[in-house]
Amino acid sequence: MIYLQEIQAAAGDPEALEAAYQDARRQRKEPAFQEALQACYEQAPDNLLYAAWHVRLAQTHPERAVRWALAVPLSIVLGLLTWLLALKRFDLPGQVPYLALAWSAVATCFVIAFLAIASREQIKRAALVAVGLLAALAYVSAFVVPRERPDYTLLMLLHLPLLAWIGCGLYLLGFRSEHRDRFAFVIKSIEVFITAGLFVGAGGAFSGITIGMFEALGISLPEAVMRLLFGGGAGLIPVLAVAIGYDPARSPIAQTFQQGLAKIVSTLMRLMLPLALVVLVIYLGVIPFNLLEPFQNRDTLIVYNVMLFAVMGLLVGATPVQETDLDAKQQRVLRAGILAVAVLATLVSLYALSATAYRTALGGFTVNRLAVIGWNVINIGILLLLIYKQLRTDAEGWLVALQTTFAWGIRAYAAWATFLVLFIPLLFSEM
Repeated sequence: MIYLQEIQAAAGDPEALEAAYQDARRQRKEPAFQEALQACYEQAPDNLLYAAWHVRLAQTHPERAVRWALAVPLSIVLGLLTWLLALKRFDLPGQVPYLALAWSAVATCFVIAFLAIASREQIKRAALVAVGLLAALAYVSAFVVPRERPDYTLLMLLHLPLLAWIGCGLYLLGFRSEHRDRFAFVIKSIEVFITAGLFVGAGGAFSGITIGMFEALGISLPEAVMRLLFGGGAGLIPVLAVAIGYDPARSPIAQTFQQGLAKIVSTLMRLMLPLALVVLVIYLGVIPFNLLEPFQNRDTLIVYNVMLFAVMGLLVGATPVQETDLDAKQQRVLRAGILAVAVLATLVSLYALSATAYRTALGGFTVNRLAVIGWNVINIGILLLLIYKQLRTDAEGWLVALQTTFAWGIRAYAAWATFLVLFIPLLFSEM
């Protein structure tokens, strides 16, 4: 636990304890300091210095002010830009709006701008990441726009958003970061994505009602207006979702995880664990009766891969950020549930990977098969590492081992997504 040894060493030294606290504030790791102080206070409740700090920190929970004055103008500019990108003259082959390809890189640049301006930190890093994302978009566009290859287009539509998310994490975390910061970034990202999803639902309902009202009068809205409602409206969401869910003045580990939507998401994920366990048990029971289905049916393999990513998201979302989030009994139950789901998901995933390898041996490598095999191997590797670490770790270190596993997984995700975006065009140059 960060700061634990420093606080224990300063058990009778107010000046040293104050210095440790100020160091935590400078590094935006006040929650880590508070967690360590709380642990020391629980171990030595008669220590007057710990008791005084316990009271002091308990009283410091200032409300975070959302930076509306910055977020709203950036959102409006981004909305206008996404509307322009959604215009018909920018459509990709197959009448796919260019916005579908470009939105993630462009929106992430605005999100990073919001975070950098609001925090006034790492401006140079923000600029470098933004330039890198736009360069990746230009590189991909050079292959997608002039070519009628829906397989490559679909691959980029799925992986550019992942690369953009990785770029945002690179800005917030840098190249060197602790596993807890990387894990906290993932958890906070899930909260922001769900917030954005709520905005999308509300915006879709508003757009649908607007179109319906005009159609009731026999008026069909022009295509440019329709694209403004959906394309431009989508551009309003990313910066606002980040502004609501993330405090730019704090590092990822220093964010709030036990209030509001974050608390609801973590509770929901943990409640879904036993349901996922039951489904996996039943599914493994019926596989022998349909053993060759994924070997013969491509759509079945797609379902398997979606399932694997869903399980990974469930395991990450159910994992607590701080040790103090759950008591000892709850931690034991949660650990057992995560381990059981990981074991069953690994069995199903190995079965799906064998089917993919079989189809590849018969038909050769394609863009999609290479991507799927890579993701399967990475996800199975994460699950196997999770199982190994949990079986070799005691009750006190299980959470650190779990977060370390997911932190390693983030790096693997980043490496494979970068490879797919940058090197697939070179490997399949006949495209």
